[in-house]
Amino acid sequence: MKAMQTPKNRFVTRRAAVLRQSAGIGPFIEGTLVKVPRKDCRHVAHRLTSKVQGKTRAVYVPLERVKEVEAWTKEYKRLKHLIRAVTAAGLGELRNHVRSRRASLAAQKSCGYPRPS
Repeated sequence: MKAMQTPKNRFVTRRAAVLRQSAGIGPFIEGTLVKVPRKDCRHVAHRLTSKVQGKTRAVYVPLERVKEVEAWTKEYKRLKHLIRAVTAAGLGELRNHVRSRRASLAAQKSCGYPRPS
């Protein structure tokens, strides 16, 4: 059995943790569930709205499916937050690499060692 590699820095650790969380994502759907009051009675219709090629589109959601669609939209929002967290960790790792690379090159210059090619 292979031993797990130790993470190099906090960004790698953070990204790994977020990726583990993303494994628990269930069914999702992009959009917002909105209530539309009807003029002729006291009932409320539900619609799922989303953007398609820059235009807002609405799809009717039957009353018996509202709770399910609401859970799907919440999962989508959760997934979006996880994607942003993974992106932030990746960007942090890249910035950290550039900083450490510059610092090592500066240290090599000051010590008089030849520059690696």
